[in-house]
Amino acid sequence: MSASVTPHLRQHLDRLAAEGIDVVRVTFPDLIGTDRARDVLLEHLPSACEHGLAFCRAVYHTSPQGDVVPVPGGLDAGLPDICVRPDLDTLVTLPWEPGVASCLGEVTDPATGSAAAESPRDLLRAVLARCAEHGLRPVVGPELEYFLCEADPGSATGWRRYTDAAGSVYTAGLRADPDNHLLRTLRLLRDLGIGVTTGNHEFDSAQFEINLVHSDALDAADRAFRLKAAVKELARKEGRLATFMAKPFNDGGGSGFHIHLSGEDDAGGNVFGDTSAPYGLSGIARHAVAGILAHAPALAALLNPTVNSYKRFGPDTLAPWLIDWGLDNRSAMVRIPPERGSAARLELRLGDAGANPYLVIAATAAAALLGVLAGEEPPAPLEGYGYDPARSAVLPMNLPAALDALEADTALTDILGKDFTTSFLTYKRDEAERFQRFVTDWEFTEYAYHL
Repeated sequence: MSASVTPHLRQHLDRLAAEGIDVVRVTFPDLIGTDRARDVLLEHLPSACEHGLAFCRAVYHTSPQGDVVPVPGGLDAGLPDICVRPDLDTLVTLPWEPGVASCLGEVTDPATGSAAAESPRDLLRAVLARCAEHGLRPVVGPELEYFLCEADPGSATGWRRYTDAAGSVYTAGLRADPDNHLLRTLRLLRDLGIGVTTGNHEFDSAQFEINLVHSDALDAADRAFRLKAAVKELARKEGRLATFMAKPFNDGGGSGFHIHLSGEDDAGGNVFGDTSAPYGLSGIARHAVAGILAHAPALAALLNPTVNSYKRFGPDTLAPWLIDWGLDNRSAMVRIPPERGSAARLELRLGDAGANPYLVIAATAAAALLGVLAGEEPPAPLEGYGYDPARSAVLPMNLPAALDALEADTALTDILGKDFTTSFLTYKRDEAERFQRFVTDWEFTEYAYHL
């Protein structure tokens, strides 16, 4: 090993070697939350830690189909590098991959030594630093849904639902999961050590939900990112597809990414609970709700970030498309669960499972912070079943409208940063424009025979 080996690194090297680990997979999230990675042989880990791993910066600007979107700093700059160093404090052994451990990567711009503007993990760090300046420490509990699919070469997409069992919402066992996919996945995720707590079959056939423990916001985002990557990888090992896309099937509902948000003070106390205050919520909690409602149109762009996202919205879908909040009301965009005191929190139900966990949590924390700083009260909470546009404002109902709302929300984008916002808007507007030019199966079915 030519690189220097610090005592901290030596401790990790010795432990990994003793566990039979000879490869470390260094991963980091791209702009849309997909994991990018490189496998490093253990004997070369010191060099990776000292010098970093070079990746083309345009990996942040590359579409799921492999097209490089002309985001500033990529193609126009000659496709420069970013530098990714292993974050050894995040090392975990992969229970399903013998001899392999994984860690997250710290991303910097070699030209400046600073964080890369598009790095979602660093964006979240910057937002949390702003929160800390005002004494707010966000705590987050993620909930993610996904569909499991089997290969079906004869279908239009090449995939079908893993099972067609209907009416099996909130169940576990073989009734809706004949191959015990969920049980097997839960155990492996437990062994991965990312704080998985529970799982169940969800509302639609072949749809599952896995929950994670509450923790500080960065750790929660790290664990949600790793959960999504792990679930997809475990499905691949079985020849299946686990998809977190918002709405993969026309005849079913969508998959959500709900987050439970609260805040702690320096002593670890919950600053959202106050049994003597209106609704049992402290002023900070109520102001946070008001901030999320005020910035909801812009949040939609980051929490519902694909063309497909907006096909999840609509009446009676339990996917919020109106800007409202309610007390233990699942038809509201922001739900206040019934617990109070040390368990007081809000549940933001806006996001879909295809969203980048770092951007979901960063944007939500930024909106909550703006609400706390503004000190405004939310309107009266929703009563009864929602989805009535006469009572609440409608969210953007397509991706271009949401992107316009994000660009117009200068208070939110000031916290997210100009460079990140420019990159995200450029990337996503390219996606929307490509979709507008694409002829879909629906159009052919609707028009070809009759026109």
